Amino acid sequence: MALLGVLLGSILGYSAVRFHVEDDPLVEKIDAILPQTQCGQCGFPGCRPYAEAIAAGSADINRCPPGGENGIHKLAELLGVEFKPFGDDAAPPKPKSVAQIDETTCIGCTLCLQACPVDAILGAAKQMHTVIKAECTGCELCLAPCPVDCISMVPVEETIGNWRWKYPVTPIKPVHA
Repeated sequence: MALLGVLLGSILGYSAVRFHVEDDPLVEKIDAILPQTQCGQCGFPGCRPYAEAIAAGSADINRCPPGGENGIHKLAELLGVEFKPFGDDAAPPKPKSVAQIDETTCIGCTLCLQACPVDAILGAAKQMHTVIKAECTGCELCLAPCPVDCISMVPVEETIGNWRWKYPVTPIKPVHA
């Protein structure tokens, strides 16, 4: 039995090396910039498909509300294109927020659990649910399926722990001597 396990393991190891498919490094870099909320607000089912569409040139860089203008600046810098403000048909950027469940009205239907793309909601059927705030990306996908509207989005207050420098408002241009 052990010999069979070693034989099959070596076949799998050889196959993994022999038939390895290289990913597009540009897609990897774009995907690393995107916020990984998997919210679908850009019109794509997740961040990876959006990154693939940007790399293929079939999608603009200005369609990710959770990434904000900072994300658009980073994508423009990576791709060597001009910064574009948010598209008219794209969802407008909102302040960073997290879901909060009113635990007194939650009926434990688990519909929000199924809708959350990052498993930030904790609970069981017919039991009270709660949100793990550190995991919540603020994508709002849990709001629509809730039959009792016990979920609300609460803006995250800026503290010393989560404060970040804003992207420079004034473009920095190199001086050629």
